[in-house]
Amino acid sequence: MANEIAKGPAAPGVAKVDPILVADGVRREFGGLVAVDVEHLEIPRGKITALIGPNGAGKTTLFNLLTGFDKPNTGKWTFQGRDLAGVPAFKVARIGMVRTFQLTKALSLLTVLDNMRLGAKHQPGESLLRALVRPLWRKREAEITVAAEELLKRFKLDAKSDDFAASLSGGQRKLLEMARALMSKPVLVMLDEPMAGVNPALTQSLLEHIKGLKDDGTTVLFVEHDMHMVRHISDWVIVMAEGRIVAEGPPNEVMKNPAVIDAYLGAHHDSDLGADKIAKEAN
Repeated sequence: MANEIAKGPAAPGVAKVDPILVADGVRREFGGLVAVDVEHLEIPRGKITALIGPNGAGKTTLFNLLTGFDKPNTGKWTFQGRDLAGVPAFKVARIGMVRTFQLTKALSLLTVLDNMRLGAKHQPGESLLRALVRPLWRKREAEITVAAEELLKRFKLDAKSDDFAASLSGGQRKLLEMARALMSKPVLVMLDEPMAGVNPALTQSLLEHIKGLKDDGTTVLFVEHDMHMVRHISDWVIVMAEGRIVAEGPPNEVMKNPAVIDAYLGAHHDSDLGADKIAKEAN
């Protein structure tokens, strides 16, 4: 697996055979506290990559920086060879790099279908002048609606199409956010803790949808604390601790890495992320 993804031995910042995202010298400080300090990072194209680490490691902050929701103190990064440093979030999404959030961002007072429609690109009706002339946007709206309905069916949310998003359970909102992200036909999907707060009954469904993204040719980068999920679906694992990348590699190798055990030891020793859990999963 490592030979298919990396050009050399698994190590922090190792070059990838076909990287879709490359970051260099990305650093973010908050009042003197260094939240992210990533020297070099490459995300392999067409694979599912897990970004793991203890709470406070800087994972979500890194997501925010790469997707334009926050600005670094220093650093540069490219997506498919295009420089994204300083590019606002809405433009990042338009070029094919879309993210979800730990806390879902569904618009509660809109229907599930309307939430889906918002995710589509190239909507002529968004122009104030064109919005007044129905024939200019009616055809495109019909196309968007068909695409939305197909995705809702795929994610088993079609029965909720006309319900307000506020009525959905936490797991259903996660599904809606993932489905809405696909409305823009992204090249890279970044999922921030997709399993957080999800009912176990929906966990397997979410796992299958994430694997389905890869089958469709989409690159996936996700933050997750569930080590079983990480081992089950990821092709590559990147480990952060105190804002830095401390380890990389195939899941089974990373779980045995002393740097990974050290990163989790202490703050999580009595939780599912503890060293004992990691060592047990590796066996």
